[in-house]
Amino acid sequence: MKRRSAVTLTLLLLPMVALIAAIVFGGPRELPPMGSINNPFKQVDFSDLPPLLHFTALDGASLAYRKYSPPSASSRGSVVLVHGSSASSNSMHPMAKAFARAGYVAYALDIRGHGDSGQKGHIAYVGQLEDDLESFVRAISPPPPSTLAGFSTGGGFALRVAGSARQDMFQNYLLLSPFLSQDAPTYRPATGGWVNVGVPRIVGITLLNAVGLKAFNDLPVMSFALNEQAKSFLTPEYSFALASNFRPERDYSANVRAARGPCAIVAGAADELFFTEKFEPTIRSLGKSWPVTLLPGIGHIPLTLEPDALAAAVAAVERMRPNGV
Repeated sequence: MKRRSAVTLTLLLLPMVALIAAIVFGGPRELPPMGSINNPFKQVDFSDLPPLLHFTALDGASLAYRKYSPPSASSRGSVVLVHGSSASSNSMHPMAKAFARAGYVAYALDIRGHGDSGQKGHIAYVGQLEDDLESFVRAISPPPPSTLAGFSTGGGFALRVAGSARQDMFQNYLLLSPFLSQDAPTYRPATGGWVNVGVPRIVGITLLNAVGLKAFNDLPVMSFALNEQAKSFLTPEYSFALASNFRPERDYSANVRAARGPCAIVAGAADELFFTEKFEPTIRSLGKSWPVTLLPGIGHIPLTLEPDALAAAVAAVERMRPNGV
């Protein structure tokens, strides 16, 4: 009887031990720097970078953004730019300038957990980023028609908003080489070497979240292939909460189907993080006829830097304006 009880106890404890081990030891590992992500920004002129401005979020936190005004006092609307994973508003500087030159008021955000917005790599809860975005819109009132434009992981977050109950905050959505999901046909393994994910830790924390236990949501679950210099000013790791929020919903197809307003995708044909040629068939399979523009010879980061890519992004927003004017 005692032996049977011991065996039963052992069988009951094993899953718990495995769960604890996954959370403690199953985090992300460090990656070698990815040159195609780190190096292009060395050529960017940041001498005319606008100063950081701030707005107050629901929790009282001061969150950062940059504003780019068009040459004329009147505007053709506004574009709110969301940077990619690990980055900040600085990375959207050339694109923001391109939209301003085209007559739009452009805003580049430091998403919470990045740049000058809160503790790097951390947020308080899943859903806080949407709350922050609504606080920004309420505080700043971007001139209509307004477009939320997100790049890479920021494009995934823009899709999350586009398919949510708050989608009417913006009239249009522009997805720039967006991360859709690790389960989407567009996903390259390990995002081409840019991201390492602590899968065992994510699984363990997800199981705990399912029963209402969120004590481990602040642990890192994702790391990025940054060089040592970049680690000092970018965001090298994401907590479970941030990684879960700064992306589409887990069922990205539901986000796509739920989006009612105009949406467009622009990506480079030479993108090394995603299979960009699969964006159009993926979106079409979900019942959407969003325009998809693929730019020959353009890689992932060059999509936000090269003149032809910037012009394509502006043109995509132009086409979504009422009556295309």
